[in-house]
Amino acid sequence: MANEAVVWKKEDGICTITLNRPQAMNALNGDMVNGMVAAFQDCYDESVRAVILTGAGKAFCLGGDIAEASKYGNGDLQAFFRDFTVPLARVISDMRKLPKPIIASINGICAGVGMSFAAACDLRICHNKVVFKQAYTSVGISQDAGFTQMIPLLVGFGRVSEMIFLDEVITADKALAWGFVNKVVALEELEQETLKIARQLANGPTKAFGMSKALINKSMLPFLECQLEAERHGVMTTSLTEDYKEGIAVFTRQKAAPEFRGR
Repeated sequence: MANEAVVWKKEDGICTITLNRPQAMNALNGDMVNGMVAAFQDCYDESVRAVILTGAGKAFCLGGDIAEASKYGNGDLQAFFRDFTVPLARVISDMRKLPKPIIASINGICAGVGMSFAAACDLRICHNKVVFKQAYTSVGISQDAGFTQMIPLLVGFGRVSEMIFLDEVITADKALAWGFVNKVVALEELEQETLKIARQLANGPTKAFGMSKALINKSMLPFLECQLEAERHGVMTTSLTEDYKEGIAVFTRQKAAPEFRGR
């Protein structure tokens, strides 16, 4: 394993990958990105026939670790996003190219890049207490990790626009109605139901699943890498704005509320 920010285990044809920063609600940092790259590469092991992605503790992934971004390179936010989004784009690309089905077992709050990770999976299951939030625009920055490519395909043009411009909390039931998740279960049933689906997939026609996933990618995501690069440019651009500095100030509790001025 690359580091402790991501842990994974392989058993009975299933690789369970766990985002492991529960003290930070699994907010994404450099160690986690590098750990995810290593974990998904390890899933090419022929013994692995299905993958589960989940989070430790009470969150799936809160989003990016903004506090870490604000400390990077003496506050050079553009350098942080330039360096950070390259391996992040690789994670999304690797998830989609992995010729095995990936289940997002969403065990708690899923926001920002956490929604991108869930969208990059092939199936999504959550418990009925989970909430979702787009989160990027509320701190004055644009989306990354394939958010603007994959989520519109799942929920539609109007609903992703609602996510981005209003950024309201989305309940598990609404996420199911919108088509973002495939199944909602009771909290105490999540782990068992996830394993049930994973075992079904692990005992299925792995080669046919892999080819089918590749065909879906060709049909629905032929320009994913181009969009990931466009998102990288967008994040680096918006990270330099006064509005993003306002968002950071609120997130790090230097201010109670942002005063966005469109600059």
